[in-house]
Amino acid sequence: SKELNMSTEEQEYNVYKHDGDTIRIGIIGYGIRGTQLMKAAGFAHPDALQKLKEQSSTDSQDKRYVEFQEQDDLNIRVTGVCDLFDVHAEEAMAAAANIGREGTGGQMGPAPKRYANYRDMLAADDIDAVIIASPDHWHAQMTIDAAKAGKHIYAEKGFSLTMDENYTIRDAVKTSGIVYQLGHQGRQTESYIKAKEAIDKKLIGKINLIEVCTNRNSANGAWVYDIHPDANPNTVDWEQFEEPCEVKHPWSPERFFRWRCWWDYGTGLSGDLLTHEFDAINQILDMGIPASASASGGVYVWNNKKRGDYVNEIREVPDVWNAVLEYPDMDFSLLYSASLGSNNNRGKTIMGHDGMMEFGNTLTVYADRQSTRYAEQIKSGLIDPEQPIYTYIPGRKNADVVATATEQYFAARGLLYTYRGGRRVDTTHLHIAEWLQSIREGTQPSCNVDQAFEEGVAAAMGIMAQREGRTIFWDKDKEQVI
Repeated sequence: SKELNMSTEEQEYNVYKHDGDTIRIGIIGYGIRGTQLMKAAGFAHPDALQKLKEQSSTDSQDKRYVEFQEQDDLNIRVTGVCDLFDVHAEEAMAAAANIGREGTGGQMGPAPKRYANYRDMLAADDIDAVIIASPDHWHAQMTIDAAKAGKHIYAEKGFSLTMDENYTIRDAVKTSGIVYQLGHQGRQTESYIKAKEAIDKKLIGKINLIEVCTNRNSANGAWVYDIHPDANPNTVDWEQFEEPCEVKHPWSPERFFRWRCWWDYGTGLSGDLLTHEFDAINQILDMGIPASASASGGVYVWNNKKRGDYVNEIREVPDVWNAVLEYPDMDFSLLYSASLGSNNNRGKTIMGHDGMMEFGNTLTVYADRQSTRYAEQIKSGLIDPEQPIYTYIPGRKNADVVATATEQYFAARGLLYTYRGGRRVDTTHLHIAEWLQSIREGTQPSCNVDQAFEEGVAAAMGIMAQREGRTIFWDKDKEQVI
């Protein structure tokens, strides 16, 4: 590290400040991701915490309960919740009231107000900011309405459902002056920060090719989520769920819970998972919107002919998908490939003339045998191109316990936790903490609306390329696709 001039210390644990006024938060959407976001903000359902507590008592390596209890108090209160499914809304209320982070039967605080429609929440004067974790087809309207109402916004990715929405969201946020953070928690991942340092110090030389990927092989990983037995037209506001859709659909539990499988509601592999990889590379290289995008794929694994996972509906969104983003001004291509039918874990790889790096929640750099920078050391035998010249493994002391296959996927990519001051910390917790600090200080967070716009356009270009069967070009002067 000394020879390469790479710093060796991790960032301090307590990176973000929490003093100042208590910020009052509204939660819009309490599904899988909404639950994770509330927990990252400090609020978990008592039953879920009880389960974690019991698991940690039988497995000394399972630190998830302890880590949640030690997670910083962000000095916020959840004063409103909104979900279209009664069961989820009630769970969100219980989590919000659990201000003492208690298990089952513990002391609860005041319950937040439940809103049947998010617009009523935005009109409330006891809401300062909102966390939007709705399906993608609602992101644009909710963000625009929240910005107009003067509420600060933490929104899940994808940024938008369509190309046109990228512009309207950006305009609304910029006009309002609110603090906006897109939910790319990888901005907080220590190995990504180290990767940027390695690139800035030219450890791998002139970059020419980048490969990123997604591999998952489970029902959850392919968005074939469980259908709740209590979901029916009486417990779900289906009409409101369908409101943004041009063509309305009859009640469908598959569409409600597995919405990512249809273009009416989701953005597929491009908006859901390429975006994580794109943002990781963008925070390191600041390459922005590609000059062109081409893409192809299909429903090759999770289709109705081969599996009985769909009762009535036919999946539209590909489960195998590939994209090429071109950056001629920077002399490199970015390749993305994805399969939701294989767990073959492949890291992010950046290739340059002098070396290559692989990173996820760790970082490894190798010299290239034809390198100019390392030529003398390779010739003398000081550097072996088969062995890393730099390895960064943050805070790794014990085996990291990660429960589900999907969690393991995100953990390996550095999207579930990172290390600060030797402590394992939830990256989403840090990303929310950064957003809250920006609200209190009037500053811009790391994944602000300008960064989000670049991600949104790149993802939309990939979707258009695949669905229209052509290469999509970006005119950066006119800010429009060709």
